[in-house]
Amino acid sequence: MSKLVAGIFASLIVIVLWIAPASAEPKPVRVGLDAEFGLDNSTSAQAVELGMRTAIAEINRAGGVLNGRPLELVTKDHRSIPARGIRNIEEFARMPDLVAVFGGRFSPVIIEELPTLKATKTLFMAVWSSADGIIDNGMQPNYAYRLSLRDSLAMPKLLQTAHKRGLQRVGLLLTNTSWGRSNLAAAEKFAAAKPDITIVQTAWYNWRDQSLVAKYKALRSAGAQAIVLVANDDEAAILVREVAALPKAERIPILSHWGVTGGEFVRQAGPALNEVDFSVIQTFSFFRADKKQLARFMSSVATVSPVRRIEDIQGPVGVAHAYDLMHILAKAIDLAGSTDRKAVRDALEKVRVHHGLVKTYAPPFTPTRHEALSARELLIARYRADGVLVPTDD
Repeated sequence: MSKLVAGIFASLIVIVLWIAPASAEPKPVRVGLDAEFGLDNSTSAQAVELGMRTAIAEINRAGGVLNGRPLELVTKDHRSIPARGIRNIEEFARMPDLVAVFGGRFSPVIIEELPTLKATKTLFMAVWSSADGIIDNGMQPNYAYRLSLRDSLAMPKLLQTAHKRGLQRVGLLLTNTSWGRSNLAAAEKFAAAKPDITIVQTAWYNWRDQSLVAKYKALRSAGAQAIVLVANDDEAAILVREVAALPKAERIPILSHWGVTGGEFVRQAGPALNEVDFSVIQTFSFFRADKKQLARFMSSVATVSPVRRIEDIQGPVGVAHAYDLMHILAKAIDLAGSTDRKAVRDALEKVRVHHGLVKTYAPPFTPTRHEALSARELLIARYRADGVLVPTDD
């Protein structure tokens, strides 16, 4: 090879090496989801994922974050087992360019993850779990933010709804977990300040119990005119089937926390659901969404899933919360100007406004408020005969 040819060849290599970095694909900014994907009959993790993927599709179509970097979702399954959740958080914390982790439905898992989140300074986004302690966790600074229901809001709403219906004497039927205990504290605090609302008795059940009717009967015998239930789909479906099998005179209204909406509750309860007076608390209904925001969402969700009607959306609160919070997080990433978790954490408190699906957040969070929702968003819903959850005027 002549010196001239060799020189030209070397120059071409230099040019290629100089051009290559400029034409390389931008590195993705990662967001994690730690949830109960593998739990039998559960649909909550899938609902959160759908909301996140819909928002991510919109954000990436608009150019991503940080001047052109695409968002990328990484999912892990804790199967509702705290030890698996802790391991997942440790793995997420080691991932480069991962700015935050979204969580699923189960408060007890997240409560156990809090020390690991604190130790690793991992930014946590709660979009379904409602235990007060998830945000009231003692962290300084606090790396947990929530766009979801809070038990100290849920219990007053459920008790007020019972009272509005003339049901002043209420029995509590609670899961024997940190979630159940969070709700007991909230219910007792509210009832103590309301002399016209009486909690006649509290009954506890354990996860995977195969019958709850004896506890239901004990509450009714104690004088309960209604049951406030804190349960997930499996145990709630058992209770509904057992209550439906009782004589009509022995069936009293059940007002439920929203864990039942995160799984195959309607299928498991079957026709019995139409025989029981069953209501559930929600923070949002697609049936009452702003038309402009709803149209945007439905157009986008069709690009990432088979969903074409709002009736087909399972776990609606999980979908809507995750969708809104993903958009808010993206704004915080751009404000931070980097994927540094502390910078993004601080920026979440500086996002001024977001026009979301659930509501307009102005602002979503502040240094002293890491809760994006309030009592104003709460509503009561019932299942139609076709199994679709719709808001009521209760």
